[in-house]
Amino acid sequence: MDLDTLIYEERGHVAVVTLNRPERHNSFNEVMQRELRDVWQSIRTNDDVRSVVLTAAGPKAFCTGIDRGEIPTTEESFYFDPYTYDDPGQLIGPRSQELWKPVIAAVNGIACGGAFYLLGESDVIIASENATFFDPHVTYGMPAVFEPVLMMPRMPFGDLMRMTLTGASERIGAETALRLGLVSEVVPAEELFDAAFSLAEIIASHSPDAVQASLRTVWAARDLSPQQLQAIGNLFLTKAMTVENLAGGQEVFTSGQRAKPRTR
Repeated sequence: MDLDTLIYEERGHVAVVTLNRPERHNSFNEVMQRELRDVWQSIRTNDDVRSVVLTAAGPKAFCTGIDRGEIPTTEESFYFDPYTYDDPGQLIGPRSQELWKPVIAAVNGIACGGAFYLLGESDVIIASENATFFDPHVTYGMPAVFEPVLMMPRMPFGDLMRMTLTGASERIGAETALRLGLVSEVVPAEELFDAAFSLAEIIASHSPDAVQASLRTVWAARDLSPQQLQAIGNLFLTKAMTVENLAGGQEVFTSGQRAKPRTR
């Protein structure tokens, strides 16, 4: 793919997507929004890709949201119609583009504001020790709406509310993010990519059908009642429960070649 704001590569069955505007703290402009949409849609139909690592270039920031150079600042240039407004989150999030392959986000440095479009639709977040999370919207006269909605399933209500209302005046450090459940692991910055890639490789080694069916089930569980989920559970089982997949799983079980697990 011919990309200006992203770097894309495939390593085995893992796709690596790198936000590549470090001079702008990897903020997204209109070009990056379109390119993220195109990349997610391409991965969606690429059977060679079984999992994704989402990371960013440079040591300072994962993503700082929308490029403020694209925000209108005068009465003449400002126009907002709620009936026709297309939010950036409709383009840049993997789930918004119907990508149902596991996405591991590797966060180094600042992740704030619109970065939560990406993090809220990732499956696992791993952070470097210097990662920080905050939502500056209210500080700059903007309401925080879609971002906290996306982050609500990942954070306790009081902590999410505190982050939303304190704006740029307070940041959540990596260890606090781990304690809150926002991230699943914290590692030194120099180990971040390897940690994320190793996890993506483990996931990619499993049956794609079983992984995608499991992924869809867990995401559906956030929105459905247990009774609703049980009613449609057989649809997810049917996706992966085939004779071929079961035979492959039994071979792994009986071969004596099962991976030695890592305890974290």
